[in-house]
Amino acid sequence: MLILLCFLRLSIYKENLNNIMIERDLDKQLESILKGAEDVLILDELKTLLGESIKHDKPLNIKMGLDPTAPDIHLGHTVVLSKLRQFQDLGHKTTLIIGDYTARIGDPTGRSVLRPSLSPDKIEENAKTYTKQAFKILDESKTTVVKNSVWLEPLKFSEVLNITSRFTIARMLERDDFKKRFSGNLPITIMEFLYPLMQAYDSVAIRADIELGGTDQKFNLLMGRELQKEFGQKPQIAITMPILVGTDGSQKMSKSLGNYIGVSESPNEIYGKIMSIPDEIMIDYYNLLTDLSKNEISEMQNSMKDGSLNPAIAKRKLAYIIVKKLYDRNSAEEAENNFNKIFREKSVPDEISEYIINKNNYPYGKIKIVPFLSETKLCSSNSEAKRLIEQGGLKIDGNRISDTNFELALSDINSKIIQKGRRYFLRVIVK
Repeated sequence: MLILLCFLRLSIYKENLNNIMIERDLDKQLESILKGAEDVLILDELKTLLGESIKHDKPLNIKMGLDPTAPDIHLGHTVVLSKLRQFQDLGHKTTLIIGDYTARIGDPTGRSVLRPSLSPDKIEENAKTYTKQAFKILDESKTTVVKNSVWLEPLKFSEVLNITSRFTIARMLERDDFKKRFSGNLPITIMEFLYPLMQAYDSVAIRADIELGGTDQKFNLLMGRELQKEFGQKPQIAITMPILVGTDGSQKMSKSLGNYIGVSESPNEIYGKIMSIPDEIMIDYYNLLTDLSKNEISEMQNSMKDGSLNPAIAKRKLAYIIVKKLYDRNSAEEAENNFNKIFREKSVPDEISEYIINKNNYPYGKIKIVPFLSETKLCSSNSEAKRLIEQGGLKIDGNRISDTNFELALSDINSKIIQKGRRYFLRVIVK
């Protein structure tokens, strides 16, 4: 009897200990998952789902989709990719869906007009660069990559009708962008209505437990949740991440706005762009782009407020972390040293890109500076080149150029260094 009693007590002790370990693991996972997240739909369901996953040692299937509508991704995209990486580090399954089929429509989220259609070849080309750049953040060995054409293309028309019959036009017009276009008498195609249904079907196809996306994706993520219910699946949890503000400190990071930081840019370029962001958005970058804990970031924020930490030092640390994350420690150190050389020592960096010109293309022996800046891509247009010169942002071999009509003699330009602002350098080679 005594032996049986001891056995029961030991069993109860082990069970209690196991429950304590599950609670601790759950708290640890929740802290990591919720860091930087904007919204979780629904939090109680997430806690239950994670608890069951830990208890039965069964990883969850986490989904994220990327439509390859452009050739490159920027730090704004990495906000959600970084969250997906956190799930990988916690031991869960991660599925990166390349929306080669949804890209044929293009996500209508936030748009007032229909997206221009892309050719299948262009989509495939973009998909290759997207995947390669995504692995700067994700662990390739732990990532399942799949194109949604695998299940969307074979759908019969009767199956499409079955999906569309489960949602109403009124439901679609709950989307803010559709609502605005409808009330403004702007065209909305039936094809655009299909987009959130196609993304939702992705969740059904892979039986997603959790889907990640930006705050602008909330409607699409909820559609996935609803469609899973219709197909008799357990509805996914939707986790949305904030939209990253661009380097201008005010608008959403976007290539079209020129306020972006591309993940494939050079370490020097990335470091310099991070150093150019306003101090006010630095903490958001720490929260959304780094693995530092909430406590570490909070302490840093308080130190800047009380004056014990110079914001420039905090920003240097941020730039170092991001370059290291996208490249490696050596690249981060070199970028930091290069930045110091330019800004502290006011000298030219050791490595400068070269631009080779053919002297036969300049029969008069002179080069007009404004079109030349556009030609070298230092400026995106002649008007930008003129603004740069008028604002005193152009130097040639250290001498400031203030005349927009300035011309360089071809015989005098070889090996000269053109400097745009404080960070951009180009050596001209004449052949």
